[in-house]
Amino acid sequence: MKYGAVLLALAVVMLCGCSPSSQNPVVRTSLQANTEPFIPQRADPFIHRTPAGHYYFVATAPAFDRIELRSANSLSELAKADAKVIWRKHTTGAMGANIWAPELHYFDNTWYIYFAAGDAEQPWLIRMYVLANRNADPSQGEWEELGRVKTARDSFALDATSFEHKGQRYLVWAQKDPEEKLNSALYLARLISPTQVGAIEVEISRPELEWEIQGYKVNEGAAVIIRNNKIFIAYSASATDHRYAMGLLWADADSDLLNPASWHKLPQPVFSTNETLRRYGPGHNSFTLADDGQSDIMVYHARDYKELQGTPLTDPNRHTYIRHLQWTSDGLPDFGQDKND
Repeated sequence: MKYGAVLLALAVVMLCGCSPSSQNPVVRTSLQANTEPFIPQRADPFIHRTPAGHYYFVATAPAFDRIELRSANSLSELAKADAKVIWRKHTTGAMGANIWAPELHYFDNTWYIYFAAGDAEQPWLIRMYVLANRNADPSQGEWEELGRVKTARDSFALDATSFEHKGQRYLVWAQKDPEEKLNSALYLARLISPTQVGAIEVEISRPELEWEIQGYKVNEGAAVIIRNNKIFIAYSASATDHRYAMGLLWADADSDLLNPASWHKLPQPVFSTNETLRRYGPGHNSFTLADDGQSDIMVYHARDYKELQGTPLTDPNRHTYIRHLQWTSDGLPDFGQDKND
């Protein structure tokens, strides 16, 4: 690394979208106007909906020391569900600090959780790891540690997400570039096994636009939704204060996803701070479906004030929100920048 330990620590602090909790949080119990959090003081939220309509929720826990799972038969019930601890950080070595951004995926008849973690002795040595559970219900059974996700570079890496398209499973993640000219870019590769990507890793987006390099040069937090014969990837950029914002990439469903030229980027953010609505620094989203199994829902975190109480790591108030995702006449997602819901 070319950066000193202090500068690297500060960079990671600003990159991280997770935060500690406080007492007696409020809970939003329905898909109403998002004046209250869906789940308070949980960042990097991810909701998985099964084909049968059951919901699971994972997010960054406030102490960065564990992975929790919530389970319910509806979104409104999910907001009130108890959090069950399913895995805790190691006391020494790898996976021993900064447990961030878990995501729950199901493929090959197995549940997988992708997450980022540091080393107990080197907390900022952030890499990606995988857990597996073969029980039909991921809140039951045993979680096995499969180890680290292997990519071509050994550098700061986080925010892995997975999707399947035309019978092929892919991984998208954020990683520091080899020349260390930026904090993180987005990469895509075929997923050969839960912990191994294919030989071809392509950079599909790097922070170059003015709104992507505010404070730090960051592309991270990818979230995939496939609609209208396109692969859409929402992502987050810039420092994780009020300047944090979401952008959009897309590729045609019939294109070669491993060709960087297949990917297009909107020049402006699609979801960002709106002071009128008291929404500051929204980002690190995921997508799910409403209880009807048809309507698209965006899940994201944001603060409801501008001035941080300390740093992004010590400020506890990045909350999970959900909102309806609309679609334009051109077939693009409409995130509702100026709407409450």
